[in-house]
Amino acid sequence: MARGLPRTSLSASALVRTLEELAVADPADTRQSFGERVGQWLDFKDAITLYSVLNGGAGGAARPPAGASSGARAALQDELVRVRNTLTEAIQADGLLDPGRTTKKLHPAAMPGSTEGTADFVPCHRYYLAHQRNMSTSIGALRAQARAVLAEHSPSLKRLAALDGVLEQALGARERSLLATLPQLLSRRFEHLFEMHRRALLDGQAPDDPDQWLQPGGWLATFCRDMHGVLMAELELRLQPVLGLVEALGKEVTE
Repeated sequence: MARGLPRTSLSASALVRTLEELAVADPADTRQSFGERVGQWLDFKDAITLYSVLNGGAGGAARPPAGASSGARAALQDELVRVRNTLTEAIQADGLLDPGRTTKKLHPAAMPGSTEGTADFVPCHRYYLAHQRNMSTSIGALRAQARAVLAEHSPSLKRLAALDGVLEQALGARERSLLATLPQLLSRRFEHLFEMHRRALLDGQAPDDPDQWLQPGGWLATFCRDMHGVLMAELELRLQPVLGLVEALGKEVTE
């Protein structure tokens, strides 16, 4: 049922590794522990709220029957798979990679045969932001649903759900700010690839034909592949909190 779900990991995220491989982000600083980094993002009010959740009473929800727990877990897993598949299909099915439309959509005034030739990143930026909004809305609702399911189970799961809610509230602004920089980082990759293409064109090593940009080996085909890789890595990152909640529920149900 949970087949195809990505495994959680404490190592550097796929998103960070992808950005480093594209040479648009500096290598992650590993000198600080995870706890130290999170501590820098929380203010005094957040710290008090977290303390209250972690040290509050464990009363509340009683453990439901085993059959009910298994059913709730299965339903949550199914919804997680559905949301992940829907978002993945939306990314893969986007018309940006249609050669007949992409060249016109991205470069209505491109002049690749000239040293002043330019390429327009704005449509790519809008494309990326649209998928980010889609991910934020869908995964946000799924995460809230997961917390509601956990809160109906054991006191420990209820506490975990409360902790996740506090962390989402406390770290949400920081997360949105960091993820908002991804299109800017991708613009560097876009400009780098186009500049390489322009130089190859001037040297007579590239065809003077925008229709070739999306063909295998074309600079735009390479960029679109890279952008889709970043989107998929971001999707995986955004799903990590939900995956953690589902795994916690599954562990308790099977114990």
